[in-house]
Amino acid sequence: MNPHASQPLSPVALARSCIQHRNLILQITRREVVGRYRGSVIGLGWSFLNPLLMLAVFTFVFSVVFQAKWGVAMEGEAEGKGFFAVVLFIGLIVHALFAEVLTRSPALILSNVNYVKKVIFPLEILPISAVLSAMFHAAISIGVWLLAHLLFIGIPSWQAIFLPLVLLPLITLSLGVSYILASLGVFLRDIGQTMGIIATVLLFLSPVFFPIERLPEQYQPLFMANPLTFIIEQARDVLIWQKLPDFSGILVYMLYSVAILFLGFAWFQKTRKGFADVL
Repeated sequence: MNPHASQPLSPVALARSCIQHRNLILQITRREVVGRYRGSVIGLGWSFLNPLLMLAVFTFVFSVVFQAKWGVAMEGEAEGKGFFAVVLFIGLIVHALFAEVLTRSPALILSNVNYVKKVIFPLEILPISAVLSAMFHAAISIGVWLLAHLLFIGIPSWQAIFLPLVLLPLITLSLGVSYILASLGVFLRDIGQTMGIIATVLLFLSPVFFPIERLPEQYQPLFMANPLTFIIEQARDVLIWQKLPDFSGILVYMLYSVAILFLGFAWFQKTRKGFADVL
């Protein structure tokens, strides 16, 4: 395979590659997940302990030290101990999913130089594996959240089944962004450092630590422009507030996400013929 040859840009090419290399995608994803904890005593158990310890810290700090209240409890129930941490943790899970993709994507090609120069390898599957790895850790965190919800509140309402639908647009957007950043990371090495800052900015410009209703009206549009805000609010609606998701809003978000995915894939395919020269 000529690394300088033009690659197909169409969505059909992306779908065909996913199907053709599905086993390879799973293998690389497994390597990414397991490799992160290689050499540690607990190993993969850290993927469960990390969110569990984080939730325990937030529960203690906000419920005991600050005695924080979200200000809106479920209908007919008082806001009990740990309720704030359970609500807050949903926002952290959504942010962590997107932030992991942001921070890891710029180094995807740089950390796999041999795949570019020496081996016939479908580079377009690397961002897919990165997103699947982030989804795995998000799924573990959701499991920890479920345990906390059972402890502090009880059994979640049936609306929780819509959580995958709520997260799907963000996952699609994350893949499109990953394609763009993986390509830019080859040509602009500062991108990797910048993404850490952007991930922190997105954390504090989204309603993770407070309900968006508490913001002055003039600042609410700024927070709503954050791609995480809508998803965080929808996730809390189905997991905490026992509401149905905003299906029309999710559809619009999904359309934009699909557009960014295909544009990102086309950009990646268009620029990948220059990877070998730069690396």
